[in-house]
Amino acid sequence: MELRPYQEKSREAVEAEWGSGIKRTLLVLPTGTGKTVVFAKIIEDRVKAGDRVLILAHRGELLEQASDKLAKVTNLKTATEKAEQTSVGSFYRVVVGSVQTLQREKRLKQFSPDYFDTIVIDEAHHCLSDGYQRVLNYFENARVLGVTATPDRGDMRNLGSYFESLAYEYKLPEAIKSGYLSPIKALTIPLTLDLSSVKQQAGDFSTKDLGTALDPYLYQIADEMIKHCINRKTVVFLPLVKTSEKFRDILNERGFKAAEVNGESENRKEILKDFEENKYNVLCNSMLLTEGWDCPDVDCIVVLRPTKVRSLYSQMVGRGTRLAPGKEELLLLDFLWHTERHELCHPAHLIAENDEVAKKMTENIEQEAEAVDIQEAEVQAKEDVVAQREEALAEKLNELKKRKRKLVDPLQFEMSIQAEDLSSYVPTFGWEVGPPTAKQLKALENYGIFPDSIENAGKASLLLDRLQKRKDAGLATPKQIRMLEGRGFKYVGTWSKEEANKLISIIAGNGWRIPLNIRPAEYRPA
Repeated sequence: MELRPYQEKSREAVEAEWGSGIKRTLLVLPTGTGKTVVFAKIIEDRVKAGDRVLILAHRGELLEQASDKLAKVTNLKTATEKAEQTSVGSFYRVVVGSVQTLQREKRLKQFSPDYFDTIVIDEAHHCLSDGYQRVLNYFENARVLGVTATPDRGDMRNLGSYFESLAYEYKLPEAIKSGYLSPIKALTIPLTLDLSSVKQQAGDFSTKDLGTALDPYLYQIADEMIKHCINRKTVVFLPLVKTSEKFRDILNERGFKAAEVNGESENRKEILKDFEENKYNVLCNSMLLTEGWDCPDVDCIVVLRPTKVRSLYSQMVGRGTRLAPGKEELLLLDFLWHTERHELCHPAHLIAENDEVAKKMTENIEQEAEAVDIQEAEVQAKEDVVAQREEALAEKLNELKKRKRKLVDPLQFEMSIQAEDLSSYVPTFGWEVGPPTAKQLKALENYGIFPDSIENAGKASLLLDRLQKRKDAGLATPKQIRMLEGRGFKYVGTWSKEEANKLISIIAGNGWRIPLNIRPAEYRPA
């Protein structure tokens, strides 16, 4: 099958990382953009090169999904290493393996440490657990590809303790803009749910306490859903099975056709099939459907399992981001969770590049009475944040004016070109954390940047890449920006080098005074 452009880039990027000597690399693709197809084609490449490949996952559905997709896309068959099923003695070059099974010493010892040449980890944000690490350390010489949909820098930073690089990342906004995923509209429901008494467990909220805290609000939530979800196909995520079952009953009392599934449901497949065939219009579950289940025509997600883990939030919302005939958008209901201690995930965290923009997005969405397109909301939030930063920049410029320096302060440059990714950068992988190299420092000086405040090699690399792209695009240089903004001109970071140079020549020709007919705060290049 022919890959989409971003899928082909993903495939090439992973092979390039391995070819450069990096053994453990990550691939980040949003839910619904065909990550299984991509790693199936990568596996096909490795099998053609003579490799034995292990696909490692933590759930049976993911293993089945990977095996089926591999057969459809590449015609490659797989052996299975799970419970009583074993791949020992099979002539197939690809094995799908359950981490729960393979982590057992007796099962691992059936294989020599160099048996697998390549390992693919599906839902790689789980791979830091002891079980995964036991398997990965045993096959320590294998090339490793981790595939995940998480958009969270916190998760990425943690994954950076194992993976050496990020081969490729395709972002949710780009996938929506290109027409590969559904637009998302967020609606904040003016119902405040108090979570201030909920305890923490394993870095997130205790599900037991969440269920207790949520219980008093279930009837009010159902009433809100009548207003917004009665004509939609909805999946509701709840913290506990008993809460999920109770909410199903409440919804049915109010005229919905609701069903519930959980890990103990004997007729789970039948319920899911009936939901897919529209015999139900609401499906309640206690976190069962976060991975490995797809129903493209779901057009409403209700998250009643508040979390501060973005990978988990992304997985929940991802159940509704696929395209389907007649589906115009995904409606995402967000509630006013009251918590004194923790920053919760909101729709803004699906696409915002940094916490400052996410916080402003959330504030703006909460003030709207109608559902808001999250991409439009991000644009507005960025503009609001830039306006706030301009005040801070003015203060910074006043400070910098007092300092005699030929080179430009990097913070001033970042704020001038409105580069949130630079100003909020956090190193992820090992090489990024180390200090800038002498070569990087020299290159920054050549671009006119004062390098002493650049703390790590990752930030230096990102900044140099941005400077080179600006140079190639013919945009204003750091020194031009500083000189003109220091005289009160606005948005010089968006000007071309030629436009900036022309204005500087006019000022120089006027004895380095600004001509009377030019007002810096209002001036824009012709």
